[in-house]
Order: sequence, then C-alpha cells, then structure tokens
Amino acid sequence: MKLQQLLINQSNEQRIVSSNDSFDGKNADLILAFGQRTLLEDVNPYQKLRSSFPNAQIVICSSSGQISDQCTIQKEIVATAIDFEKTTVKTCEFDIVDNNDINDLGKMMKDKLSASDLKSILILSEGTHINGTELINELIKQTDKQIPIFGGLAGDEYSFEKTIVGLNHDATAGKIVAIGFYGNNIRFGFGSEGGWGDFGPEREVTKSDKNVLYKIGDRYALDLYKEYLGKYAEELPGSSLYFPLSMRENGGTSSVVRTILSIDEDKKSMTFAGNIPVGSSVRLMKGNTDKLIDASANAAAHITKEPSLHTQLALLVSCVGRRIVLGDRVEEELEVVKDIFGDKTMLCGFYSYGEISPTLDNVACELHNQTMTIATLYEA
Repeated sequence: MKLQQLLINQSNEQRIVSSNDSFDGKNADLILAFGQRTLLEDVNPYQKLRSSFPNAQIVICSSSGQISDQCTIQKEIVATAIDFEKTTVKTCEFDIVDNNDINDLGKMMKDKLSASDLKSILILSEGTHINGTELINELIKQTDKQIPIFGGLAGDEYSFEKTIVGLNHDATAGKIVAIGFYGNNIRFGFGSEGGWGDFGPEREVTKSDKNVLYKIGDRYALDLYKEYLGKYAEELPGSSLYFPLSMRENGGTSSVVRTILSIDEDKKSMTFAGNIPVGSSVRLMKGNTDKLIDASANAAAHITKEPSLHTQLALLVSCVGRRIVLGDRVEEELEVVKDIFGDKTMLCGFYSYGEISPTLDNVACELHNQTMTIATLYEA
C-alpha cells in the first residue's frame, strides 16, 4: 500500500505534503478528501483531483475541521490518495433527500457491496438529514453484524446548516457514500474513546421519540438538565457541547455518548444526534482537556501497543464538540495519536457530527458522539 497526501487551496492549487516513494497518481485506487463546506463549494475540487488520479474512486466530504498528517487542523482541503497492491475497493452512493427510506439505502448497499471477500465498509454520510442511529441499525441488519463498519457523519464547521458529500463528483447535500474493501490481505484496527467523566446519578428515560428526549424519571428532561448545569444553563444550547449524556440501552450494554443538537423550551425537550430509547439509562457527563487528550491516546493504544511496522493509514474521526472544548489544544489530541503509531502511519480524517466505529462487544458498528474514533488499515 502506498499513500500520498495533498493540500488544495482556495485557488484549487495542489501541494503534496506527504508521499511514499514511487507513488504514482495513475495507480491510486481511492481518494478521501475533506474540507470546510463553503470552501468545497467555492473550489469544486473534483475535476482537478480526477486529473491527478484518473483511475481512483474519489470521495469528497465536508467537515468541521480537516486533519492532516502534520497533526494540524488545516484551512485547506486535505486529500489522501491510497494505492492498494492487493486490495479491491467498490463504492456506492445514496441520496437521502430524494429517497428518505432507510431500508432502500440498506438494500442498495447490500446489492452493490455484498461479497464473500468483503472485509469492511467505510461510511461517509451527510450529517444534517440523517438519523445516525437509524443509519447504523440498517447497516448492522444488512451485514448480519459480520462486517466491521467505520466512518462518520459530515460536518459544517460550527454552523450546523448544511453538510455535503460526493462520490466521483463534487460534494452536494443529502449524499451517503459507502466504500467496501475486499481481499485477504487488508487489515483493520479500531479504537474509540471519549474521556468524559460521569457526574450525578444514572436515571431512566421515561418518555422519548427516537432522538428527542422528553422525560427522565418524573422530570422534564430540559428542566433536569438545566438544574445540573447551573450557571451554564444560561448559555444553552451552545454550552451543551461541554455536557453531553452517556446512555446505556440496558444493563448488559456498554454506554455511548450522545451530543445534544438543540433544545425546545416550550416542550422542555432535547434533541440528540442519536436515539435515546425509552427504558435506557442516562447520566450527565463533563470533561477537561487533559482527559480528552488522554482518551485520544487510549483510542490509538487499543489498536497497537507499539509503532506500526507497516505502511498504514489512520483515519481519525473526532467530534466537533471535542474541537470546541479543546480549543487551542485541539492539535494535541492528534499529536498523541501520531506518537503512538509512529512515522510509518499517515494520519487523515475530520471533525464530524457523529463517529461510526465497531465496539469491543459488537463487531459491527455503533454511533458515537464526542469521541476520538480511529480506524487503521494496511496490507499484510
């Protein structure tokens, strides 16, 4: 496997910042390009990328910060090219605006990607129209929980207005792209950590509708949330990124983090990036920068205990909420990952509206919020 990474500026000029020896753009199989939504709309980088990588599958995704191998959040578009030696990729695209039937999405993915040598699926989904939990549940159903699935929901800086994704064309709204990896030589590693600490008691959800939470115990959700936030309640909804919720669907499942997207003062409800089912248990969380950075290191350490001996790619999908909370220290969570993997690993990725990764007790995938989620891939 050979890798190359480019930065693309406002004038659609490309600059190589990292590359393996003898990399040839004509042999590239897959391009992953991440950029701020308005920059992607201004630049329209697809045709320039196509001229550089004529035979590749090109995926373009908007972000809330694009990650480069230099451990920085770049202002430019970051495009990473992958030349596989022994692995095949297949791709497909679905428009959730034209057809919001999530079952049709699952059927199309199964028809296009299912094969005996399918090893994993990368999902890059628009992040404003999709219910992340319903997307994950459909993917798990169509793969019978046998195929690891990773990726994330596209971002839009801090605007939450529109996200765009594209497969072999410039990115547009409403698209979901799936990439399948095939063959006996491709290897994957997965890690995901939050670093947020629980506080307050665990409470039962008594009224909800998918991702809208109405009541916790006998209290209106928003009233209880404000009570715990104290002075930070005056800064809602912005301050909610500092205080996500952990959720367990039942006593036998591990907890996941849920980000609050909006609040409704009239209904005293909160809307989350993923479902909060009735009967699940929730608990408030808070974090500090040191613990968030440590969690990024732990996510990498789950995958490898020493720097990789292989040339590999590490796709980092972190949450926009983490970027906001970490502030000027945000690049430290990238640096600790690079330190663990070493120089033979190239970093790429983006800050998202939701992270998708397998969990230790579920081979398929789970929707995460407020985590650093890492997927590594290399060829044996």
